[in-house]
Amino acid sequence: MDRVAAVEEKLDRAIDEAPEPGVHLGPEQPLKPGTGLRAGTAVELFEDQVRSRVIDVVSREMKARNESFYTISSAGHENTAAIGTLLRPDDPCFLHYRSGGLFMARARKVPGYDALWNTLLSVAASQEDPLTEGRHKVWGGLELAIPPQTSTIASQLPKAVGMAYALSRTDRPNGYPRDAISVCSFGDASFNHAAALTAFNAARWSQRRGRPTPILFVCEDNGIGISVETPSRWIESSVRGMRGLTYVRAEGEIDEVYDATQQAIDTVRGRRKPVFLHLPTVRLWGHAGSDLEAAYRSRAEIETSEDADPIARNARYLIATGAASRDQLRDVVERTRREARELAPKAAATGHLDDPERIVAPLAPLSTHEVSRRVSESVPDDATRAEVAGRQLPEAATQPGSRTLAARLNAALRDQLLRHDTALLFGEDVGRKGGVYGVTTGLQATFGQQRVFDTLLDETSILGLAQGLGLAGYLPVPEIQYLAYIHNALDQIRGEACSTSFFSSGAFRSPMVVRIAGLAYQKGFGGHFHNDNSVGALRDIPGLALAVPSRGDDAVRMLRASMAMAEVDGRVVGFLEPIALYHERDLYEDGDGGWLTDYPAGDELLLPGEPGVYGDGDEPLLIVTYGNGVRMSLRAARRLAEEGVRARVVDLRWLNPLPMAAVREQAASAEQVLVVDECRSTGGGIADAVVAGLAEHGGQARLRSIRAWDTYIPLGPAADAVLLSEDDIVTTAREMGAGRRRRRRRGR
Repeated sequence: MDRVAAVEEKLDRAIDEAPEPGVHLGPEQPLKPGTGLRAGTAVELFEDQVRSRVIDVVSREMKARNESFYTISSAGHENTAAIGTLLRPDDPCFLHYRSGGLFMARARKVPGYDALWNTLLSVAASQEDPLTEGRHKVWGGLELAIPPQTSTIASQLPKAVGMAYALSRTDRPNGYPRDAISVCSFGDASFNHAAALTAFNAARWSQRRGRPTPILFVCEDNGIGISVETPSRWIESSVRGMRGLTYVRAEGEIDEVYDATQQAIDTVRGRRKPVFLHLPTVRLWGHAGSDLEAAYRSRAEIETSEDADPIARNARYLIATGAASRDQLRDVVERTRREARELAPKAAATGHLDDPERIVAPLAPLSTHEVSRRVSESVPDDATRAEVAGRQLPEAATQPGSRTLAARLNAALRDQLLRHDTALLFGEDVGRKGGVYGVTTGLQATFGQQRVFDTLLDETSILGLAQGLGLAGYLPVPEIQYLAYIHNALDQIRGEACSTSFFSSGAFRSPMVVRIAGLAYQKGFGGHFHNDNSVGALRDIPGLALAVPSRGDDAVRMLRASMAMAEVDGRVVGFLEPIALYHERDLYEDGDGGWLTDYPAGDELLLPGEPGVYGDGDEPLLIVTYGNGVRMSLRAARRLAEEGVRARVVDLRWLNPLPMAAVREQAASAEQVLVVDECRSTGGGIADAVVAGLAEHGGQARLRSIRAWDTYIPLGPAADAVLLSEDDIVTTAREMGAGRRRRRRRGR
């Protein structure tokens, strides 16, 4: 017999054969003395469980008709409905893909929300799905305070902790009530994931540091992860040893699950501390629709799980206690099945997204006019700036152009914290120390520990914190101390932050400006962790804007744009700061001060698509570069000029999106284009994209690129052997010029 049909038949039989008592409870009567679960609530809870179950059944039927595309069910996990029943609609939730019961119970509390229909639209990948518009099957909804999660394997836990941190603050910009709690659910296999362990640690660390951290961790423990069994009592024995994390186990009859859940939620809400709710479940019908469970579980094991079906158990218990009659529960099951089967083909007929522009529209919006207006309208007055700075304003320095990149960034961050009252600056060592390179010096003393603060040493936690704060209405500015360190936590950007708008059609956003110290050429302190020249993994993330300023004045304008992009459009912006240029003063000769800059006027900004151009516009050689390459290329261009070779330098400034329209315009008047890419030769930088973008548009210029060696960067002088140099640029430019002269001689 088909296993789905077998479970359905057992549920029907459990209802039909359950003995009825002589008396029936009223809706407000408890199921038994001492429990908080009333009969009316228990029946509603059962209805939510059935609705979740029917979705699982019907989605498989739709899949068999090619009407759905993703069947991973909540079957066996329906007791999560107790959590949804006890939470409030304004408690933000980050849900496991098997939390269907919780979702249905939560949706019941939101008037006008049709959970059955909306979920079937999601199952069908329908363009009418009110949240994703067919981009994925998710649990979520803005009115439900449930951001969408896609195939989560613990990656949502760090941002749930970030949300708990946001809920502990007193300046709540998003309107969450002061006693709201953050909730995240996950499976027993995901419990072992590094992201989960990071989240548990961060919550405990925060609580230990005296910061209220109201988060409910919900482990839906079915004892198996796809085909790998979880060791007996592994979850309980592991969590009970974690000081600072209260453990609550919820099992037994539905009123016992309900009461334990109530205890856990009350503890989080009342004491503002993290609680781990352990909910034993069973998994029915394998991991997903394509999973052949019989390949790794015996028939006896499968049938044992089926016999433990929580909905059948709850039906028998509700009838036995007098909370409901057989006819009442039978009607719930039959009516819900009938309604779902009537709605399924209608949901499938609503159509799918087929317009690429509509599909990607929520991914990387750029409201140029609104961003510019936000910058111009948010300029703080000079009196306020002077009071906050406690010294001379940056643009009124005694000598024009007398500040380094690091100094200009420090002043810009100070102004941004004034411009944006929800902006928060945080990371490792950014507070008391002022950053490893002094870029955040004095900011904590000026704005206080509520707005500029140090975090634990964990990039996943830092980026999770940023997401939670962003979802809660703040404007986070997290710092990742070195570029190499962001790779430890890249999924928090790739799989979570940048996907939020995409999978919610812009309803939810994770705005942030991630400051990253990076790139190579750092002297006296290096090696591959502190001299990392790989940006390929960042450029590969859909929707991530990537700014790379090389000069102090550009950094100020680009930071203004980045902050406004995050605030206006909810963008995730990577702001990559070249370490080697932080304190650089000179350009051509020692003491010339050529790399020092003025502080730009308060309404000036640089948006994506606006490169910097150094030259007259008619030079035959165009050098396209960024970051450290800008200074090297300008120095090389001066040497080439002494040899009669005129070169123009284009600073891309933004590596994602690349300003290709502007580059093509500059290349149109050039005879040769040399792309100077300081990153690794194989997929590390931008050379491939720039050369392809020029070649595919039929330009006449000869194209060439030079790049660093494809290697980790060694320590000390050995680094110079594998990185690009000024000499490399000059030598390559000479070769390109010699080749042109030879072609001309042959033509004559």
